[in-house]
Amino acid sequence: MTQDEKLDRLAKIAVKIGVNVQKDQELIINAPIEARALVQRIAAHAYDAGATLVVPFFADDVIQRTRFIHADDESFDFAPVWLFEAMAKSVGEGAAVLTIVGSDPMLLAGCDAGRIGRAQRATAAAMKPVRNLISSFATNWSILSFATPGWARSVFPDEMPDVAVAKLWEAIFAVSRVDQPDPIAAWRDHAASLLDRCDVLNAKRFASLRFRGPGTDLRVGLAEGHLWAGGAVEARNGTVCLPNMPTEEVFTMPHKMMVEGTVSATKPLVHGGALIEGISVRFEAGKIVEAHASKGEEVFRALIGTDEGASRLGEVALVPDASPVSRSGLIFRNTLFDENAACHIALGQALALNMEGGCDAARGANESLIHVDWMIGSDAIDVDGVTASGAVEPVMRAGAFVI
Repeated sequence: MTQDEKLDRLAKIAVKIGVNVQKDQELIINAPIEARALVQRIAAHAYDAGATLVVPFFADDVIQRTRFIHADDESFDFAPVWLFEAMAKSVGEGAAVLTIVGSDPMLLAGCDAGRIGRAQRATAAAMKPVRNLISSFATNWSILSFATPGWARSVFPDEMPDVAVAKLWEAIFAVSRVDQPDPIAAWRDHAASLLDRCDVLNAKRFASLRFRGPGTDLRVGLAEGHLWAGGAVEARNGTVCLPNMPTEEVFTMPHKMMVEGTVSATKPLVHGGALIEGISVRFEAGKIVEAHASKGEEVFRALIGTDEGASRLGEVALVPDASPVSRSGLIFRNTLFDENAACHIALGQALALNMEGGCDAARGANESLIHVDWMIGSDAIDVDGVTASGAVEPVMRAGAFVI
């Protein structure tokens, strides 16, 4: 199979399984400028599916970095509110959203951490209307990836640029099931298996989860009426989509006030073009009260200081260490991939699909301008489920499901 054929398969998977474009539906695509060839193929498949209009928005890493070097300092409290309001209007009227990621993880290396934090806060505030619609699944949406040279260089720093890109594409195609005989059927089977795991966990009705391993002893209380989700999701418009490609997680809602203990990250976090490594935090009554990072600590502190809810959890997810992403042996420095290699937690906004009746702060749902996942799982981490009566049941041992 040629590279072009694989790219076309990825586009078809994105349209048919990922965002699942419907007839007479508008499709908004956010993508790095390098992904133009993939976007063109996605547009063709979307129009074949009956889309009324495909609207692409392209981002340029070079221009983004240029801002942090040359722009006036006061400009970092500005974000294009008009753009996000327009997107929110379109999504509210039924448009589907497909996001393609692939930015250079080291894009903002050496840039002022204070500026990065301010820009992230301004953007998070401006994005709130459209983010709320997407996080509550008002419409069908999905995220997939594109192997840009900058990202490939970060994953394979010792390879020549063309070799690095080729290797990254090989990994993307593998975990995206592009190289399987029938990728569409493979994705449907995988989504069904994740749903089965959710059914088992929902039947258990655990009151909390406990994570233990090197640098980690964390108890995550679960929100009242929490629901486990994973794989395909039926949006409120009735369309079934697969939000993340790849996806290996099952996830639910923590209680924002009931997280206690210490936890250490097992993989780097890349956020807003900045690399954060060696995260370790301590929670009391659901809130981070102590935070450290061996690299990017100032950026991490700015992140958790975005608002009151940014230092509390909105999601906890279980992922087997034997997942295809983990088996690749790669550190992707891309949350879409790395979160599907390990159990993780997310700072910030809770997701409506993880609570019966939608998000309710009185039952423990967190509220925030951010939702940022970071990885805490490995083959050295054990997870127990604890019932309301205090009974303990093993859920994972050495990163593998035993439930």
